[in-house]
Amino acid sequence: MITRLFILLFKLNGWKIKGTVPAELKKAVVIAAPHTSNWDFVYALAIFKQLKLKMRYLIKKDVNFFPLSILLKNTGAIPVERSKKHNLTEQIVRLFNQNEEIFIAIPAEGTRKRVDKVKSGFYYAALGACVPILPGYLDFKKKEGGFGEPIYLSGNKEEDMKKVRDFYEGKTGKYPEKFNLDSFKID
Repeated sequence: MITRLFILLFKLNGWKIKGTVPAELKKAVVIAAPHTSNWDFVYALAIFKQLKLKMRYLIKKDVNFFPLSILLKNTGAIPVERSKKHNLTEQIVRLFNQNEEIFIAIPAEGTRKRVDKVKSGFYYAALGACVPILPGYLDFKKKEGGFGEPIYLSGNKEEDMKKVRDFYEGKTGKYPEKFNLDSFKID
């Protein structure tokens, strides 16, 4: 029900979907970027539902409380504890290995604030599960969101992240000053 409201807001505000998930692609780590606003959640869910994608997504455990937890569970949330190390990357790899079809959206920045370096878990989860990265985006300037072509990782972090940066070049978050394209690097 709530996702219908999200779709209505998406359409009433003049947003369009550009790019989709290739039909043959059954598993991927979906980068959710730029991530600068809580509106990202609303519009991303609207896109997932309109494209009939069974998307799972990471969300901080702090917001997983009743009654919000009902909405989150029903929309694919995977609550994560951010304050401690819990081998999250290994857990994500296990999820991929246990499912025939699964897409997991991960905000690479890990926060809505500006960062100097993205969290590397999305990269290592995709590499460990042998699944591609699917760049997902919301561009508030153009009022469009969707997906780019899957990026199949080579293991060469520099080359792989250059492909990611190239995709996000020119994409504008709701708060552009919070999105740092140069943060897409992994040591």
